[in-house]
Amino acid sequence: MHFHRPTTGQLAVATLAMAAVVLASNLLVQFAINDWLTWGAFTYPVAYLVSDLVNRRFGPGMARRVAWVGFAVAVAVSLLLAPARIAAASGLAFIASQLLDIRVFDRLRRGLWWRAPLVATVIAAVLDSIVFWGIAFAGTDGPWLTWALGDLGVKLGVGVLMLLPFRLLIGRQAADRGTARA
Repeated sequence: MHFHRPTTGQLAVATLAMAAVVLASNLLVQFAINDWLTWGAFTYPVAYLVSDLVNRRFGPGMARRVAWVGFAVAVAVSLLLAPARIAAASGLAFIASQLLDIRVFDRLRRGLWWRAPLVATVIAAVLDSIVFWGIAFAGTDGPWLTWALGDLGVKLGVGVLMLLPFRLLIGRQAADRGTARA
């Protein structure tokens, strides 16, 4: 399959978006809304949107590159702004779930437009939650198990909602490519 090569600007935007999402999520996961939820659950699924858009347009190799660079930037900054345990848990969960998301998305890319991003996001979000919450908060005093379940529920819900911007943006990309050929 042939993929477009991103411009330096496109690569920079994707990488910065990924790093910003992870950094925001690392900070927001420290603030509980209640015993079932933290604010990080609302921002983190956007990382799958970024990854899936890059994967759709530029292929899995470029999506992995964005994930690794976004991972490195976000973890480095997170180590300065978040506790080391959260930064480490986030980094491990992020890269494992992103690489899984990219692989699943790539295998399903030829199906219906929504299948690849939905299935990849659901599977990756489950892995992310297990790894992150198991490392970041296991053994602590907070209600981390209920936070993990609540956050996973919100991640899955937001992941479904991210299908709308995904569809709008891939539709726009197809229109832009058609205009460029004309």
